[in-house]
This record gives sequence, C-alpha cells and structure tokens, in this order.
Amino acid sequence: MRVNEVNQYRQPVIVAGAHGDVNGDRIMDYVFLTAVKSVDPSSPYVEQITLHVQDGATNRVHTISLNENGNSGYNPTVFLGDFTGDGIMDILISIDSGGSGAFTFDYVYSFVNNEAKKLFDFDQYNKENQYTVTYMDFFKVNVHSPATGKSYLLDISDRGAEYLSQIYYQNGKLKQPVTGMADGVSGFYPVDLDRDGVYEIQAYQQISGLYQADSFGYIINTLKWDGQKFSIWQQWFALYGH
Repeated sequence: MRVNEVNQYRQPVIVAGAHGDVNGDRIMDYVFLTAVKSVDPSSPYVEQITLHVQDGATNRVHTISLNENGNSGYNPTVFLGDFTGDGIMDILISIDSGGSGAFTFDYVYSFVNNEAKKLFDFDQYNKENQYTVTYMDFFKVNVHSPATGKSYLLDISDRGAEYLSQIYYQNGKLKQPVTGMADGVSGFYPVDLDRDGVYEIQAYQQISGLYQADSFGYIINTLKWDGQKFSIWQQWFALYGH
C-alpha cells in the first residue's frame, strides 16, 4: 500500500448516526460519530471517535471531542432519547473496548440550545461505583456496594472440588483471606422501566472471583436523572445459573 493510499484510508469517516431534535428548536438535527479506521482494512477497530451535531436549521456542524482514554474501540453507536425529562432528546454513545475485559466507553450528552453538556462519563462512574468482593467461610462470597450500602451473598458451593480446594479447608473454613474483582461498566442500555417516555439507563458491571473468566454475574444499576446527575434508582445482582 502506497503512502498516499494509507493517508487516504486514515481520514475520518462516519461510523454511526441518528436523526432527532437535540437542541430543542423542534427541527430534526443529525447526530453522528466519525472515526479513523485501522491501517489493517480487515480490522473493525477504529480510533479518534468524535461526536458531531449538525443543526437542522442552519446546517452548521458542532464537534465534541470524547475522552482520550475512551475514544477508540469497536462498534461505536449513538442513541437519541430523552433522559432528563425536558422533552428534548439527549445523546447516548457506547463504544466496545474489545479485549478480555469487554468494557464499554459510555457517554450521555445534552445539546440544548446548541451547547454540549456532558451528563454521564464512564470514567467518573467507574470511580464512584466500585465494589468489594470477599470470600467468606462455608463457600460464600459477599459482594458489597459502598455507593448504595447494599450487600449480596453468593453461594459458590457448586463450583467444584478442584476450585474450592484452592480456597477452603475440608471443613469449609477459608485457608487465607481471598478477594475477587469488580469491573467497570461493560454494558450500557437505555430502558424506560416506568413507561413515562423518559429513559433510564441500565449499567452492567461484571463481578468475578479468582480471575477474569471466573465470573459470578453482574451488578446491574438502573440510573435515573435526578436533576443534577444520574443516580442509582435500583440495584440488582444478576447471578449466572448452573
């Protein structure tokens, strides 16, 4: 591949888009994401993902940069819906990180009066929503959410003798203190649980044991706009069946 062909291939292209009134003038706007594709034409990986809003009334394009640590990945998508209850559509962006963690980079923006305001940022959310995963005596694991004060007690007695013998004596007592791990957001979905036309968000965070693939299930936080920020409205633990 010649140099000029590489440069041409590395120009930003539109990778996702949606139409809706996001500035509140009741005229349809075009919201789209651009990205630079990988040098490898067969790779779906994209970089420098950037948000743009084309004002339907003036055709002027407004450009909003995303976090540098969350603007590349796979399958970037944009969803428009009212998350704040003001009757104007907001912008939800999700990007798959790829890799074993399978995290997502997620954002919600308001664009009322052509002013971009970030309502949700995955990085800030992950810092505020961490969990302790503590193995207990007699084949139990305690998952605690400091943000809500809730705890979830998991029974892992069916994990198999080989697995359990690493952690427990035959009498069910821990051999030593053991902790698991909690991931950042790995699923971010608009939902309208109370069917009032205003969307909530369900954010999934994987809870694992001794290693990443040793997953117990997910903490699912349903987030609702409280006038200032997205706060946790409901919280569940979704446990894998056996």
